[in-house]
Amino acid sequence: MRFFEDIEIGARREFGSFTFTAEDIKRFAAQFDPQRFHLDEEAGRKSLFGGLAASGWHVASVCMKLLVADGKRLAAEAAARGETVAVWGPSPGFRELRWIRPVLAGDTISFTNQIETKRTSERRPEWGILQARNTGVNQRNEVVFSFLATAFVPRRNPGS
Repeated sequence: MRFFEDIEIGARREFGSFTFTAEDIKRFAAQFDPQRFHLDEEAGRKSLFGGLAASGWHVASVCMKLLVADGKRLAAEAAARGETVAVWGPSPGFRELRWIRPVLAGDTISFTNQIETKRTSERRPEWGILQARNTGVNQRNEVVFSFLATAFVPRRNPGS
């Protein structure tokens, strides 16, 4: 993970993809979002979605899992090069969560993260605050999912 000073507005990274199978969709839905169009193919076909649709919360959960895994991978690579790894703080939240198109059984969603804004925290000058757009795109290059995330990122030189 990088320090605040090392991150540029506009920086974009692809951090993984995931294929949503009917079994995965039903398993997640049964536990967390048991609506008929997430649990049954026929009900999904008869719905506005036109097929068995993944819960939006499932898509968001996969996005988070891949984002964290990619961050761990990047941190391990930096540590292996002997670099100091920045330990990011928590997220104070997110905005603009949008489920733009349905994610149907068999769809593969590729996720990206792009930095939109950054600023130094007024109350905690040792931290910077980033906002990044996380987006999911299906195999037809259609945007299906998006949200604006905020994160606390440590500053390398808080006094400067």
